[in-house]
Amino acid sequence: MSTSNGEKSLIVSFGEMLIDFVPTVSGVSLSEAPGFIKAPGGAPANVAIAVARLGGRAAFVGKLGDDEFGHMLAGILKQNGVSAEGINFDTGARTALAFVTLRSDGEREFMFYRNPSADMLLRPDELNLDLIRSAKVFHYGSISLIVEPCRSAHLKAMEVAKEAGALLSYDPNLRLPLWPSKEEAKKQILSIWDKAEVIKVSDEELMFLTGSDNVDDETALSLWHDNLKLLLVTLGEKGCNYYTKSFRGSVDPFHVDAVDTTGAGDSYVGALLCNIVDDRSVLEDEARLREVLRFANACGAITTTKKGAIPALPTVSEVQALLNGN
Repeated sequence: MSTSNGEKSLIVSFGEMLIDFVPTVSGVSLSEAPGFIKAPGGAPANVAIAVARLGGRAAFVGKLGDDEFGHMLAGILKQNGVSAEGINFDTGARTALAFVTLRSDGEREFMFYRNPSADMLLRPDELNLDLIRSAKVFHYGSISLIVEPCRSAHLKAMEVAKEAGALLSYDPNLRLPLWPSKEEAKKQILSIWDKAEVIKVSDEELMFLTGSDNVDDETALSLWHDNLKLLLVTLGEKGCNYYTKSFRGSVDPFHVDAVDTTGAGDSYVGALLCNIVDDRSVLEDEARLREVLRFANACGAITTTKKGAIPALPTVSEVQALLNGN
């Protein structure tokens, strides 16, 4: 389904959008930070904006607080060319906040304010089903599975998108501090595993979900299921591995000076979805898929060269420059 002027088909992203508060200085704990800068975030929203930056057509479905931050986030989506038709505002709950610091060892530390936040309160009856039915690709994470009623809304949206012929794309985007336990996280993330046709996991998520210390082909393929068309394992600065029914391989990374890895995975996913939304046959053609993944790796790399997720998401011309070695 394309728009009247023959533009690209719609990619709908479902889940949470929130505000990350990032310390003004890096390498300190949250308690030591002298101040914070607000940065819009939330993986599914980042993916939607990544798609729009690359010239694709994107919409976001989720719930925000009917507060200044919620309206600010809806405004950021619109400014970036993402449709906000799927957004609801909750008058009784706040927009989610997360305080994120990059410790001196380079690891991120999170502290979330959500009890409950607006995104957790999206109900099935609030979904914009027409918007969801018009998606060619429906993309989601796992944070929306943690509590009701959002979990039921997530399952309903997935079902409606699938019935309407959308390709289901899943990036678990594991955030352990938000789950009641590791066991529950693993169980719920895997509860919808067999529905997705495209799945992207990081090397760390692969180890978490399989209980293995290896990031090899055998470990990755233990997560394979019959509905899958493409399984991707991102390896940070080492590129990515890909698996389909008929072939598998790896794509080299681009070496850049990384400042902040926030949003790199979302940028990668947005780039992939943009390049398959109108031609799923790419998933069965290894040479073309490798080109798409090279483009996605470039997008991820560029995103690490600037602070924050959304400000760092690249345009096609920036990606072409990196691909062409300029």
